[in-house]
Amino acid sequence: MEHETWLRLSAFFGVFFVMALWEIMAPKRKLLFGKKRWASNLGIVVLDSLVARLILPGGAVAASIWAESHHIGVLPLLDLPDTMLILVAIIVMDFIIYAQHVMFHRVSILWRLHQVHHADRDIDITTGLRFHPIEILISMGIKITAVVALGIPVIAVVIFEVILNGMAMFNHSNVRLPKALDGLIRLLLVTPDMHRVHHSVIYCETNSNYGFNLSVWDRACRTYRAQPELGHEHVVIGLPDFQQAPTHQLFWMLHLPFATKTQENAPANKA
Repeated sequence: MEHETWLRLSAFFGVFFVMALWEIMAPKRKLLFGKKRWASNLGIVVLDSLVARLILPGGAVAASIWAESHHIGVLPLLDLPDTMLILVAIIVMDFIIYAQHVMFHRVSILWRLHQVHHADRDIDITTGLRFHPIEILISMGIKITAVVALGIPVIAVVIFEVILNGMAMFNHSNVRLPKALDGLIRLLLVTPDMHRVHHSVIYCETNSNYGFNLSVWDRACRTYRAQPELGHEHVVIGLPDFQQAPTHQLFWMLHLPFATKTQENAPANKA
């Protein structure tokens, strides 16, 4: 795994370049602020990376190596072929990320952090990278715990994180897909049109379509919503309380979870 860093960076910049070009060539909708947000959205990514490297330098990969060296974890006990073990590990990790996402919406103190992601008043490739540093640390902690408890092999960890990062950029991107193709892809994977519903200001839409990779979790857990009520061209993106706030400013994003006035968690049954 000596090439892990280069693999991650190559995948990141490759997907980012392709999706950014796609957004230019075939945008889904006209954005309010567009690339004015990019400096702050990408700035918080750099900050997230620095904080994660400083506090959890090895991340989930180091946790996987440690678990393997100490023979810890459930999945190795299944004695599956290597390819099957990797596939099962990736699928299980994807469900954990889905469940984590639901938790960040349902638990008020976690929602305070996660609303930094939802407060973006446009949704494009950079929205998929916009998370508060504390949320990144909590997410990493959950991932590390899962990796150790399950005994996820290193190669599966790297593959999953590359896929998760790439899919986050894909399904947040402002790209146009033919309706038939979108319908076909979303039978298995989360598409931009599917995830855009999740960024609507309407509560019942915000509390739907939690998946990042596989769309099956939303269908199985009854959190799937096919289309936004107002249609993709007219859906209002962001959070109701912050439609007039400077949501594209980096300091505002970092301060939001600690602000006196902050939007309360949107309960799943609120229309």
